[in-house]
Amino acid sequence: MARPTTYATPICIALTVLAGLGILLGLLTETVLYPIAFVVPAVGYEAYRTEGASTRWASWLLAVLTISLIVVNVFDISYDLSTLLGSSSATVGGEEVPLGDVAVVFPAAMGALAVVLWTRTRGIYTRWLAAIVFVTAAAIVYLTAPEALGDLVDRVI
Repeated sequence: MARPTTYATPICIALTVLAGLGILLGLLTETVLYPIAFVVPAVGYEAYRTEGASTRWASWLLAVLTISLIVVNVFDISYDLSTLLGSSSATVGGEEVPLGDVAVVFPAAMGALAVVLWTRTRGIYTRWLAAIVFVTAAAIVYLTAPEALGDLVDRVI
C-alpha cells in the first residue's frame, strides 16, 4: 500500500533545507560530519517511503552505509577496501564505484544507491529524497577527498 503523502511535501522541503544546511556548514567548517548528520533524516524517510523489493533493499543499504559512515568519521577509521577485496572497483546497483578508503567509498556508494533509487522508483517523493542523498553524498566525497570527486565525475560522464 502506498505511503500517505499528506505531509510528504513539507517534510521533503524541510529535509532539503536541512541537508543544504549540513552541506553549507560542512563546506564552511571543512567538517564532514555536518552533511553526514544532516542527511540522516532524509535517509530514514527514504527507507520509510520505499516499497518495491529493489528500492527497499537500496534504501536500507543506504541507511546502513550512512550509519557506517558516521562510525568511520567519528572514530577516524581509515581502511583501503581495494586491498581487502583485491580489486580497484566494485559494482553497486549496476554502477561502477572505485574502491579506496572507506571514508570515500561509502559516500560514493551512497550516491550510486541514490541513482538506483531515482531510476527504479516512480514516486516523486522518493526521487526527491534520492536527489537530496545524491547531492549530499557528492558533498561528502568533496569534503573528504576533492580529487576523488573529480575521478567519480569522470567515470560517470
